[in-house]
Amino acid sequence: MFDLEEARRLCGTEFEIITRHCQIRLEKRGILIAEMEYAIRNGEVIEDYPNDYPFPSCLVFSVLQNHTPLHVVCSMGDGYLYLITAYRPTLDKFESDYKTRRKEETE
Repeated sequence: MFDLEEARRLCGTEFEIITRHCQIRLEKRGILIAEMEYAIRNGEVIEDYPNDYPFPSCLVFSVLQNHTPLHVVCSMGDGYLYLITAYRPTLDKFESDYKTRRKEETE
């Protein structure tokens, strides 16, 4: 299970690594690194991905100070917090709590 308290301790320090993929996505989506860090410091883990490579990762949910929801994918390994991506969840993919994925309809 992802250690959110440890992620919070590493967040915003020299032990935080922002991946190139993350930088590209943040710029494209208009999301600030400070918003990602706020989400990690104040959010909750809503999905765990223990089998991700090279390190286990998770999906963190938070409501930002401007009242908008944000999802952050991050991982930890070798003493570092890796910021992988962030996005603003939408109601077409998530329930109104922005934490629960909508079930895909199959016919």
